Amino acid sequence: MSQAIAVHNATKSYGDKTVLRGVDFSVEAGTVTVILGPSGSGKSTLLRAINHLEKLDEGFVSLNGELIGVRVKGTRLKELRPKDILRQRAKIGFVFQNFNLFPHLTILENVTEAPISHGVKAAEARENARALLARVGLSEKEADYPRQLSGGQQQRVAIARALALDPDVILFDEPTSALDPELVGEVLAVIRTLAGSGKTLIVVTHEIGFAREVADRVVFMDEGAIIEEGTPDQVLTRPAHPRTQDFLSKVLA
Repeated sequence: MSQAIAVHNATKSYGDKTVLRGVDFSVEAGTVTVILGPSGSGKSTLLRAINHLEKLDEGFVSLNGELIGVRVKGTRLKELRPKDILRQRAKIGFVFQNFNLFPHLTILENVTEAPISHGVKAAEARENARALLARVGLSEKEADYPRQLSGGQQQRVAIARALALDPDVILFDEPTSALDPELVGEVLAVIRTLAGSGKTLIVVTHEIGFAREVADRVVFMDEGAIIEEGTPDQVLTRPAHPRTQDFLSKVLA
């Protein structure tokens, strides 16, 4: 199985606060990786570094062997031009906690905006967007605006939007954390379907049952470092590290 994402020595600080401490992390193509950990452990920063929304102080990220956001110049890494970074980001879908839909665009327009901006013809983009909205169960909402949808519906639109450019990898940053409890299930159901489709997924979540069900690999982070990783059974049922044990005991309680 080929390696889709490779993170090497990812280090990031904000002032005197270090949020990533030399993280090494890799994801095989076609697998589902779930990242767990307490708030402030660096999970979201790691996701944002993967598609270069956060610039690392040290280290690098590669997708299918291609450096993301930087290139090698001499003995150093140099930032790519913005248009080249945008091209790379098209290969990495991102689903945010708070949906991040454009409020002034209809649901259909939200899903077609990125493909059209990348040169896809409008008619083709609309046809694909309608297929994606059907896939997440929202065909009847294409003419609505985000404010007319529930939080769960908005997050399903955000997932459709992340799929619109057929990315190699999809990142989910706590996709259910902003939802009322009764809406969580509808979003997790869509992600379960994606997990069975062969897409490469990296999901930051606190949904332990979901992680146990769909993950090929579970990673536990704390204080900017990966503390433990392994199969769901290894990490969630038989965690070896005391910090993982303590975290799970509190979450499951």
